[in-house]
Amino acid sequence: MITLAAGTTNWEVLKPILAESVVQTLQMVLTTLLIGGFLGLVLGVILYGTRPGNLFENAIVYRILDFIINIIRPIPFIIFLAAMQPVTIKVVGTSIGTVAAIFPMCVMCTMATSRLVEQNLVTVDPGIIEAARSMGASKLTIVWTVLIPEALAPLILAYAFLFIGVLDMSAMAGYIGGGGLGNFAIAYGYQKFDQGVTWTAVAIMIVLVQVVQGVANAIAKRLLKR
Repeated sequence: MITLAAGTTNWEVLKPILAESVVQTLQMVLTTLLIGGFLGLVLGVILYGTRPGNLFENAIVYRILDFIINIIRPIPFIIFLAAMQPVTIKVVGTSIGTVAAIFPMCVMCTMATSRLVEQNLVTVDPGIIEAARSMGASKLTIVWTVLIPEALAPLILAYAFLFIGVLDMSAMAGYIGGGGLGNFAIAYGYQKFDQGVTWTAVAIMIVLVQVVQGVANAIAKRLLKR
């Protein structure tokens, strides 16, 4: 690790480290959203579908999944990182680094996404589902051509909200050497008593959130006008 005098900011040294940290953060966040977001969507549809009175009603499956999600979701991510360390080592081969951080992030993201998806699907008018069933549409067809499209706008906003949570997880991953802006802010800002470095990392995260939220709002607004 490059050593800088406390309270000094040598941006000639820190700029390439900052650029690498941004790339690592985007790598963690985008990979997690891609994997955890997709698995969470599937799990959320299963949760919704197996609820009493729904398309794939199955009380046993619903209660098991609901129980598992309710156990994992409330765990603070920094504690979840530590608890998942043995599993992460078996799956990834190490508990340190960006790749090692992505695995527990994907697990937590899957749990959070599934609940968000379920909550948004529940708001879909049951009458639309019944109309599709009366026309002879299969259950899977209803899910992908009726249910999800009807909830698409709120789902997009939910995924934008999820992006913020995953970005927060990537920052905490810095504590296990996961790299990214969190590690950059801790190693070169907090530990060096350099507020300029810390706030630079914060500013970049704010910009990322604003961009994603703005795009999501625009897409959702257009969908709602249709």
